[in-house]
Amino acid sequence: MIRLNLVREGGGPIVVLSHALGCDLHMWDGAAALLARAHTVLRYDHRNHGASESLAGPVTMQDLADDAAALIEREAEDEPVHFVGLSMGGMVAQALAARRPELLKTVVIANSASHYPDAAPWRTRIETVRAQGVAGIAEGAVARWLTPGYVATPEGAAAARQLRDMLLRTDAAGYIASCEAVAAIDFRESNRRIPVPTLVIAGTRDEATPPSMSEAMVAAIPGSRLATIAAAHLSAVERPEAFTQLLVDFWRSL
Repeated sequence: MIRLNLVREGGGPIVVLSHALGCDLHMWDGAAALLARAHTVLRYDHRNHGASESLAGPVTMQDLADDAAALIEREAEDEPVHFVGLSMGGMVAQALAARRPELLKTVVIANSASHYPDAAPWRTRIETVRAQGVAGIAEGAVARWLTPGYVATPEGAAAARQLRDMLLRTDAAGYIASCEAVAAIDFRESNRRIPVPTLVIAGTRDEATPPSMSEAMVAAIPGSRLATIAAAHLSAVERPEAFTQLLVDFWRSL
């Protein structure tokens, strides 16, 4: 079993937080602090990210979902969990919900996609990282992650610096393998079989995964709901209070 770095906080119903490509569990610092007031919050680093184990060779999104399933089986002690994934974490959520729904009480897919019809931008990113390292894509990534107005504030500027440092710590080979996994996703059919109550969150200013991608997921996942948040790609970083309120309102409505 792969070794995943994990932080456990709070008490109550279990919430698992799954982060974006090139980030680590600290992406969730703001949201986790709020959720831990009434929940047991488990946040972890994906393989090849943060302090989790890095493995040579290719990786698939199903591998990442299997990592999450093993973590839930080990840590939740047969209790279904609320699984919240953002960006790549939202792709893990889709794979997990279709294959292992018995592990889940609910699923939240934020700022994510179910399919990329054009993989060319991912191939360009991969070639840039091969040539220049992760530093070659860092500025552009952070610019997509947060709105300019937020970055212009002291809080936003600090968040942007933290995210950039987080990305620069990511192993280049592991990042490339993860990019290849993201570029290859296609959940358009498997999403139709998700039986778990699902909330999809779209950032109204998200250029990386625009709201149309969230709308496509809602059209496919039976009974799913769409919520929007005035933020760019890392909505849980930019608007942690609003993000966690969407989660709590969704859970209370069931």
